[in-house]
Amino acid sequence: MQLVLCDDNRILAEALASVFEARGHQVLAVATSASESIAAVSMHRPDACLMDVRFPDGSGLDAARTIQRRHPDTKILVLTGLADPAALAEAKRAGVAGFLRKDLKTDMIISALDIIGAGGTAFGPRYSGQASWRATAPPRDLLGMLTPRETQVLKRIVEGQSTGQMAREMDVAPSTLRSYIKNILAKLGAHSRLQASAIASREPRLLMGHTGSAP
Repeated sequence: MQLVLCDDNRILAEALASVFEARGHQVLAVATSASESIAAVSMHRPDACLMDVRFPDGSGLDAARTIQRRHPDTKILVLTGLADPAALAEAKRAGVAGFLRKDLKTDMIISALDIIGAGGTAFGPRYSGQASWRATAPPRDLLGMLTPRETQVLKRIVEGQSTGQMAREMDVAPSTLRSYIKNILAKLGAHSRLQASAIASREPRLLMGHTGSAP
């Protein structure tokens, strides 16, 4: 996914950017104020924006509302150090796709991004200090139905095979293989192979094939 990170702590934001990029995401910009956040999203039109709640120049949730109004295709994941149920309720009213504490493990934040990118929502942990987690998977109609050949390719993606390796072992041209991958990403609502793999891990039925007649 293409991301914009918005946090008044630039050191934290840049550290997160390194983690996200190592996991296959692309960080387009880091913003450290509410006004910079809005401008960065307007300039880059990312798939998702990670937004803090408080900035020196205003509310991150007010910035989130502005972004939602101007750029509804950009999903907003609030990432905050506040243990405040009122902030969570306000964020939901603002229409964000997720709300997480900063003290979560980065794997959980990345998992939330994958869920949001696939059309779901991610809210957690709860504010008792427990590391609880609640997420909603994408609607079933977003998952589509893969052909038997696409199912084979998805299994190989999950196994971490490269395009060249898949093409050789399946005895197809690389261009044909890329078409399969493009179709898979479109049907899953995924932006990357990493995200497709994460969706397949949550939806094992995708790797079981189906009885349709499509090639």
